[in-house]
Amino acid sequence: MNYYLYIIYSASLDQYYVGSSANLEDRLFRHNNSGSKATKKAKDWTLKYTETFATRAQAVRREQEIKKKKSRKYIESLISPVG
Repeated sequence: MNYYLYIIYSASLDQYYVGSSANLEDRLFRHNNSGSKATKKAKDWTLKYTETFATRAQAVRREQEIKKKKSRKYIESLISPVG
């Protein structure tokens, strides 16, 4: 089973959210349907970026690494196409 680090974006809030999950489709559905306390203020979350990991621990470690930076610029550098 794969685990994913993901970054979603809400245009109405102009905000990014970083998380991890084994099921991206279900997790995005829950974010858009008040299934998450942190993202319930918006219903327009869209998937912007993913990384795949072999273990949950690796995905969570990467999630914490990104969140620890507390940098919108860093998140935008990850999701923007290179070139």
